[in-house]
Amino acid sequence: MLFWIIVIVAVVYVFRSTSLRQQWITGPAFKLFKRVLPPLSQTEREAMEAGSVWLEADLFKGQPDWQKLYDLALPELTAEEQDFIDNEVTELMSLIDDFDAVHNRKDFSDAAWQYMREKGFFSLIIPKEYGGKAFSALANSTIVSKIASRSLSAGVTVMVPNSLGPGELLSHYGTQQQKDYWLPRLASGQDIPCFALTGPEAGSDAGGIPDTGIVTMGEFEGKETLGIRLNWEKRYITLAPVATVLGLAFKLQDPDGLLGDNKHIGITCALIPTSHAGVEVGNRHLPLEQAFMNGTTRGKDVFIPLDWIIGGKDYAGKGWRMLIECLSAGRGISLPALSAGNAHLSAQTTAIYSAIRQQFGCSLYEFEGVQDGLAQLAANAYKAEAIRRLTAGGIDLGQKPGVVTAIAKYHMTELARESINIAMDIHGGKGIQMGPNNYLASLYTALPVSITVEGANILTRNLMIFGQGATRCHPYVFEEMMAAAEPDFQTGLNQFEPLLFKHVKFAVGNAFAAFFGGLTGARFVRVPKQDANKRHMQQIHRISKGLAFCSDIAMLMLGGELKRREMLSARLGDVLSELYMASAVLKHFYATGADPQQQPLVDFLIRESLVNCEAALKGFCRHISNPVVGVLLKRLLFPWGTSFTAVNDSVKTQLATTLCTDDAFRNNLTPLCYVGREEDDAVRVLNDAMTAIDNLTPLMKKVRAAQQAKTLPRKGSIFQIREAALAAGVLSESEADQVAHADTLRMRVINVDEFDFSLDSVVNA
Repeated sequence: MLFWIIVIVAVVYVFRSTSLRQQWITGPAFKLFKRVLPPLSQTEREAMEAGSVWLEADLFKGQPDWQKLYDLALPELTAEEQDFIDNEVTELMSLIDDFDAVHNRKDFSDAAWQYMREKGFFSLIIPKEYGGKAFSALANSTIVSKIASRSLSAGVTVMVPNSLGPGELLSHYGTQQQKDYWLPRLASGQDIPCFALTGPEAGSDAGGIPDTGIVTMGEFEGKETLGIRLNWEKRYITLAPVATVLGLAFKLQDPDGLLGDNKHIGITCALIPTSHAGVEVGNRHLPLEQAFMNGTTRGKDVFIPLDWIIGGKDYAGKGWRMLIECLSAGRGISLPALSAGNAHLSAQTTAIYSAIRQQFGCSLYEFEGVQDGLAQLAANAYKAEAIRRLTAGGIDLGQKPGVVTAIAKYHMTELARESINIAMDIHGGKGIQMGPNNYLASLYTALPVSITVEGANILTRNLMIFGQGATRCHPYVFEEMMAAAEPDFQTGLNQFEPLLFKHVKFAVGNAFAAFFGGLTGARFVRVPKQDANKRHMQQIHRISKGLAFCSDIAMLMLGGELKRREMLSARLGDVLSELYMASAVLKHFYATGADPQQQPLVDFLIRESLVNCEAALKGFCRHISNPVVGVLLKRLLFPWGTSFTAVNDSVKTQLATTLCTDDAFRNNLTPLCYVGREEDDAVRVLNDAMTAIDNLTPLMKKVRAAQQAKTLPRKGSIFQIREAALAAGVLSESEADQVAHADTLRMRVINVDEFDFSLDSVVNA
């Protein structure tokens, strides 16, 4: 007994004595931390400090705050924004013939270009005092989504000037003189902008751009001027072939010290008229044969005045932070918007086609194999809208969440890929025959554009989501890294020491909570809703605790090597992503009135996320460096083995049937799907055919009754025995005409386009 008293007293003495504590405990821990941590470059530090953390931080820490989520007042569309969507967007879509633009012109009509300029489609984010629309992120997202459901090329064309580019950079960072000159010209469409960041040897590694600017004296407008001599070569630049003003990112150097002592100033952004001497707009690219403009730009020994730097000379070298902050917002609006439009179009058109198209005497949606795909389409459409609205809403609330926007970009583009693949599979031959009546093919062909740009998906998943999340969302890691980067060891140790003890307490608490949640199925977790979603919230809370603990284990065991263990860290990023998306689904459910008809969608999606989380965490445990630690982790997180299973087949059947037979449910689920006003619009024909066939329901009952009474042949649909029904007096002449009209629309849906040998004209549609 005395021995243990002495031990306890000794431990307490060591911990109370700063010098002994630092000598024996925190000092060695700090040295180990500094050794395993890789050097933190300036660009990495700026990327970590840029933007903000939001709801994802609660999930990463194992502390999801449901009440905060449900109380979050997300902005809605204003009357002005809704009016623009109802009128200008609809009118623009009537001017866009996507098949003609993509396959013939490789461009839009002059009328479409003129309308986009005059009606402010390139000025959605520009402040009103400069002639812009000053629309919200939600409105920007909704507009791009609607346009993309008609034409991805048009969606990209509108998207780019309203995301990362001169308009946004000027609005946030431009000098007053720059704003006064450029923003009205951009708002009116007098100038078309592009932004040149990517080059032949700098794609995802934008920080490694080789393009240079040297501070020097030169001649500008006949006067000796302090400026920059630029050399650049850029590619993949959207709108470059038609742009009149070029935003350019380059590395600025000041070898002669004309601006100060710093010779390597860093990444800088400048605004240059494309008519300026030496600026070369090169050849055009054809990204997967789409119609949006994309091409090259280069310049050799191009001299510009110093005040062409966006923000003026005070912003020299601050371009990387500017880009990171603006890119995170654009990544959360533009590409998720394209994906949401894709998901909604895929769900609506495939559901209607499955109801109209018959095989073996049954509508396609009656086959269970098709129901499986249709249920996923319905779930994806709901999920896309939930993520889109929450992410855009966060940006409207002033957030610049780099982790959330990376999640939205990666997972929504992958969701769109899944949706369009299912849609093509169910449409079969209808989906692969190109022509004006194929509403899927262009989106299918162009999908890799979204997958590739603004951070290729492999990069986004494997490096960005967890890489940023681990440092920005963790309550202590970023401050610990700053302490480790402190040049003076003692100063860094003094900063590190209190963080270490808080970190240990945090990790131990999460370990116990994760284990207890696994043992009890999280049934004792308190949540604010006592309805059908109570268990969903409890299980999300449980997984959140598990993620927090596993993240600490990963950083403790691997340190800086975790950055290179991409397959391992990506699994933890997948868990964080699934938790955010599941939270978005729950938020959307309650924000839209908690309609009981939507509960199966919520059940489908939450259980899908939990299954994915379990697979990712088990994969992490299986592949962590020390197999013993991996086994112990797995037992801690999942003490009873498999915890989650997907929804049963009956839920999928219910969702598929409702999607295909309930017009109100389908339209509420796919509000972003554009349905043209023109009679020959392919999606309009699809909807008109569905309405016409639905209106035949009373006539179908009469025909079936006559078939049962053997007045009419027992085999054959109402379309096949229409003439016999008319002759037998079962149908009146007007009713037979109604059937014929519906049959004409039905065949227009089923048939595909035919071309003459020259492929110049459509023979039959």
